Amino acid sequence: MYIDGEKNGGSNVKTENGKNPNCEKEEEEDNQPIVPPPDGGWGWAVVFASFMIHVIADGITYSFGIFLVELIRVFDSDRGATSLIPSILVGVTLGSGPITASFTNRYGCRAVTIAGAILASAGLALSTLSNSIGVLYFTIGVCTGLGFGLIYLPAIVSVSMYFEKKRAFATGIAVCGSGLGTFIMAPVTKGLINQFGWKGAMLITAGLILNCIIFGAMFRPLQPKSKKKLLMVEEGSEGKVLLENNGNYAHPIQNGGAPVNGEPVPPMRPFAEQTGMNGKYNDMTRFTMSHPAHLNQAESKPRIHFGSHAHFQGLKSRRGSRDEGTGVMNRKDILYGGSLLNIPEYKRDPQGYRRSIQNLPEDAEYPGTQENRICCCTVSPAQARSFNQMADFSLFRDPVFIMYAVSNFLTSIGFNVPYVYTVDRAILWGMDPESASFLLSVIGIANTIGRIILGWIGDQGWVKRLYIYNFCLVLCGITMGLSVFCTTYTTQAMYCAVFGVTSGAYVGLTSVVLTDLLGLDKLTNSFGLILFFQGIASVMGPPVIGALYDAIGDYDAGFYFAGSMIFLSGAMLFFIPPIQRRIDAKPKFKMAQSKSEDDLHEEL
Repeated sequence: MYIDGEKNGGSNVKTENGKNPNCEKEEEEDNQPIVPPPDGGWGWAVVFASFMIHVIADGITYSFGIFLVELIRVFDSDRGATSLIPSILVGVTLGSGPITASFTNRYGCRAVTIAGAILASAGLALSTLSNSIGVLYFTIGVCTGLGFGLIYLPAIVSVSMYFEKKRAFATGIAVCGSGLGTFIMAPVTKGLINQFGWKGAMLITAGLILNCIIFGAMFRPLQPKSKKKLLMVEEGSEGKVLLENNGNYAHPIQNGGAPVNGEPVPPMRPFAEQTGMNGKYNDMTRFTMSHPAHLNQAESKPRIHFGSHAHFQGLKSRRGSRDEGTGVMNRKDILYGGSLLNIPEYKRDPQGYRRSIQNLPEDAEYPGTQENRICCCTVSPAQARSFNQMADFSLFRDPVFIMYAVSNFLTSIGFNVPYVYTVDRAILWGMDPESASFLLSVIGIANTIGRIILGWIGDQGWVKRLYIYNFCLVLCGITMGLSVFCTTYTTQAMYCAVFGVTSGAYVGLTSVVLTDLLGLDKLTNSFGLILFFQGIASVMGPPVIGALYDAIGDYDAGFYFAGSMIFLSGAMLFFIPPIQRRIDAKPKFKMAQSKSEDDLHEEL
């Protein structure tokens, strides 16, 4: 049995497998695990790690068009079939969002990122053993795609956990690694292929991905600052030994107690007498206590739990697993890329806002933070909840969300086409391979500039972010269609620069536009579904353009088609504001109609 001494001097006796009747109530009161982000400090190391992960993962993904040219030549395959490799890669990366969210919620950003880096690297390494395109669908498309999916979400989430006021700036720095990675990896990939062949280049690239293990290890979770101190006393052959929260052996207890972290420990006999537990423990007993900073005999009684050694080992292991990032995805604003100063609730009461935006399930698994309390309940992780939250299809009843989802689907059909086919098209137009590869670098650096500029503009309170998003997509679609006339290297580089800048809105403004349209409460749910649609469209887009080339003999029709999809995706969203006004006007109309009927009845 174990005994629970209350601060008021009372005690409750329970069976060994019994539950504290007040435990569930206390758990609800204590579920305030959100730590105020430091908006700096180690957060800048997290930003650097996220930046480097984007450099590596996105740089490899967006420069895969260079590998595509070589694979078409080596396997003598058509462009439609070969382009399915990067299409599956991107599709699986995006579509794995709900699964990644579930793993991140359970195991934390650090562990998921490391696992993703190993899987992605293994997929590319195994690809060097392939002798057919079909095998590459699995090794590169599925394995590396899923690995990048496990890397991508934690790289964003970890930055959001460390920043609130400066989140837009920090996130902007992190995602800029995508454009810089494309700028760097395009010529690097071409040089590696020239030097070592496609297999050697892919093997070296696989080794490069393993660096994400180091950067993932830098995603240190924020720890709740508890006011209580969990102590454990072990009696053995060496006498009484004090254990701290982490289970490490500390100072032996002698002559009234040795200090731990500068705090005095009460002597054992008076301590046992004051709690009424003198003589009720032996060499096989362990107990924990929660005490104020300076506990003495005159102060209130601490709560004490007596139990078996296995009970406390289990308690320590559960606490350790909880501290490793469990519940990361429970914040409703975790995917919001803008500054929280743009959210009125946060500006009014930051602490109250932090409590209100947490999606806590009933069985949330968090360590308590209330003073002088240890809850003995064993709680299960909220892994299934995070998955269901990102894959909840109830939003399809909202016409605004349906329009935005269709728009994202159309954008994703054409978005990856320049990354996959720009190099091949330029070579077919007579440009040398090295210069053609550098066109992807132009897209990359322009995309970096575009994300910075559009991110800053979008974070201004006076800007209608939806209109900026729509305008960029319309311009992006138009320039993609006109790119078929840019047959010189200079004009093609100009097109790539415009595409890079305007496509930055598609990636950088999605989360803030979703928040503007649907509200913060629906952000995680809507973002998960949007990623799902993007994944499906990404698998479809490049193979369609490749099939058109195989049938017609040039890329003109394909780029017309891709550009029209992006143009339509931006143009259709200009109809959202009038639709929203009409939806908002319906309740007012019904209310006015009801009031008129009531007035008529009164007159009669």
